[in-house]
Amino acid sequence: MDCEHFDGVDEKVSPKTKDCEECEKEGTDAVALRLCFSCGHVGCCDSSVGRHATKHFEKTGHPVMIAIPNRAWKWCYVHKSMYK
Repeated sequence: MDCEHFDGVDEKVSPKTKDCEECEKEGTDAVALRLCFSCGHVGCCDSSVGRHATKHFEKTGHPVMIAIPNRAWKWCYVHKSMYK
């Protein structure tokens, strides 16, 4: 069951970039990618040096993301919970 933070999000949101935008600018490598449901930002996961997906949440307050490219699971930063 999804939390209320998934209400009204566009689960078909398109990524703004192919890879983590911040990693590309910094010249660092992303371990895995996360897509913001609110705006399409692509950031790297917390196993990456930059942790850009989490930093995006901290900066914007956008609460939910999905693992890409396979979209196998979603994450709510507010509840710190995974949803499949």
